[in-house]
Amino acid sequence: MFIVRVSALAAAAWAAAVVLVPFLAGWMGPLAGVVYAIGSVVCHQLSERSFHLAGVQLPVCARCTGLYLGAAVGLLAWALRLVAERPWPRTDAVALLVAAAVPTAVTVITALLGWADPSNPWRAVLAFPLGSAGGLVVGAAVSDHLK
Repeated sequence: MFIVRVSALAAAAWAAAVVLVPFLAGWMGPLAGVVYAIGSVVCHQLSERSFHLAGVQLPVCARCTGLYLGAAVGLLAWALRLVAERPWPRTDAVALLVAAAVPTAVTVITALLGWADPSNPWRAVLAFPLGSAGGLVVGAAVSDHLK
């Protein structure tokens, strides 16, 4: 259970850093730059697809923000035993991930086809289920409940 708690704390710390770094950039100094550098490795960081807080762009786009917040919630739910700690068949975990990916996939596909391009809040909200499902699956895997 220790590794699950450490993973949940790490996910929560990253999610908090993503959201709070615009407010804490002056106080965090070089650490703020590290958060933006890590964000650039995993995200396109397009300004028009990112949230801006306190007049500063977040280090990841709205969709990634939703994914990271969701992952933190999923891992914290597993770590705090808000979900049953029982053997979880891999097929069920994959089914959950696929179902949770549908809202994100729909927004990506409709945007690529030029049919609809959701706003940043919608991108984040529709990515949150996939992040949460991913957090639950990671929690199950690192606690050896994924069978």
